[in-house]
Amino acid sequence: MTSLTESTPPTVAATPKQGGDVRARWAWTEPSVWTERMLTALETGVKGGKWFSLIDKVWKPANLESAWHKVRANGGAGGVDHKTVAQFDRRAAQELDDLGSALREGRYSPSGVRRAYIPKPGSAEKRPLGIPTVRDRVVQAALRQVLEPIYEATFAPTSYGFRPGRGCRDALREVARHLDAGHLYIVDVDIRKYFDSIPHEALMARVAEQVADERVLRLLQQFLKQGVMEQGQVTEPEAGTPQGGVISPLLANVYLNPLDHLLAAQGYAAVRYADDMVILCRTFAEAEAALDLLRHWVTAAGLELHPEKTRIVDMTQNGSSFDFLGYRFKRVRRRLLRFPRPKSLARLRDAVRPLTRRTNGRSMAETVRQLNPVLRGWFEYFQHSYANVFPSVDGWIRMRLRSILRKRHHLRGRGRGLDHHRWPNAFFAEQGLFSLAAAHAAACQSVRR
Repeated sequence: MTSLTESTPPTVAATPKQGGDVRARWAWTEPSVWTERMLTALETGVKGGKWFSLIDKVWKPANLESAWHKVRANGGAGGVDHKTVAQFDRRAAQELDDLGSALREGRYSPSGVRRAYIPKPGSAEKRPLGIPTVRDRVVQAALRQVLEPIYEATFAPTSYGFRPGRGCRDALREVARHLDAGHLYIVDVDIRKYFDSIPHEALMARVAEQVADERVLRLLQQFLKQGVMEQGQVTEPEAGTPQGGVISPLLANVYLNPLDHLLAAQGYAAVRYADDMVILCRTFAEAEAALDLLRHWVTAAGLELHPEKTRIVDMTQNGSSFDFLGYRFKRVRRRLLRFPRPKSLARLRDAVRPLTRRTNGRSMAETVRQLNPVLRGWFEYFQHSYANVFPSVDGWIRMRLRSILRKRHHLRGRGRGLDHHRWPNAFFAEQGLFSLAAAHAAACQSVRR
């Protein structure tokens, strides 16, 4: 069986809990909030297990300014007040001062969120987003900088989504490691509309297990109850933490953290990225038991598993597969291989098409210059796919470019046939076009060396 484990070493190590420099271990935390004494308390524990007196850290000018810099760097659209990041930036000092005063004096109240929808590649459905105002995003970012280290100290190592120093590649590497170790019965988990269905009361109870500052809890409650504006109508959500909010990923992890620890305590190999999860088992019976445990926990937590998408996959069977974080893991005869899942390929094509329209009017050199960052970024993530993926994608891209050249020579149709002789692959290489197949071959050669 072919090993799926990537050759590069893991980038995430377990956080040491004693010895050494505590500031170095928590280097990602906001220094204006988290003093060395507070960081030490994260590791040694606080009296009663709960944190008090946190609201003054939220409105601290340095924390608000740091939060604003992160919001500005992320950009994004305006909320219900239509104020853009650029408009906020023009009078940022006054805006931050006003926010600090409102928070200190208990006058701050978040605006509603603007409902927007983004397409889900490969699906007729659209993903709902709740876009807060820039002002509210700054407060959420400041609040997250205060709260995140408290919960990060308790999160399970099997959780990878929206956590400092962790990411998709680490989660994929862990899945590959378990598959290589013989965990070939996969519980493919889909929690139906997770972000939209988290029960507010249960979530707040979980948050309050470690935070006892009433003003902080009240602020969080306000964000959960923000009205959602859609087509001129405002509705107050009864559940969920809207995707698009700065604080939402942290709250989503807080709510699923007990499930991570329960699965680990029962000896299951699970990997979770936000609401995407797989449980990897050695036998079908073990997978059935894991699924039964999962069902009971999810139901008790007020959530629901998708009845069709949640399933057990037997990866010992030829042709069996499951998708995780953009990849498709598939058994092909006696080999376990990785491919970009169809939606990932569709997303690449959607990014390439606008750059390669036949009537774009740009020179070939300029078209290639705009294409290359898209191709490099896609390859950087999907470079561990099976080798035959890349020549076919390269061929489709060159077909788009040949079609442009045909149009400029007053010829109709797509680039094919004799066009391969008029403009051979070497022509596009001379233009500097990034080749996925060549990059993959070079990466494999580097690993062998």
